[in-house]
Amino acid sequence: MTSLKIGTVAKQAGVGIETIRYYEREGLIPSPPRRESGYREFPPSVVKRIKFIRHAKELGFSLAEIQELLSLRVDPDATQLQVREKTQAKIDEIEVKIHALERMKSTLHSLLDACQGDGPASVCPILDALD
Repeated sequence: MTSLKIGTVAKQAGVGIETIRYYEREGLIPSPPRRESGYREFPPSVVKRIKFIRHAKELGFSLAEIQELLSLRVDPDATQLQVREKTQAKIDEIEVKIHALERMKSTLHSLLDACQGDGPASVCPILDALD
């Protein structure tokens, strides 16, 4: 079996070496065996796993949620419904964040409308509203 050094894994997976070390410490990727020289010997499959982690992070999943998804993938009793439910929960969480951001945006627009932009900052209605 071909083994890869950490730098090669990092390059192929599109992450930094410290990210790989972090994922290893957090249990997201298994600790690989080491050569006598101390170099880690990663199996090629770890690149796919790191890409999975990276993509899931881009979609908003936390590392704990990613660990759950990875566990479901290897659990012979896990179902697609379980994966679907986790994905729906993430969508629901994102919707809550979107609504919060919309409220923030609306409030900021109101504050912006209240400020004419002339005069000293010490009497700015935006700053007053933040007090």
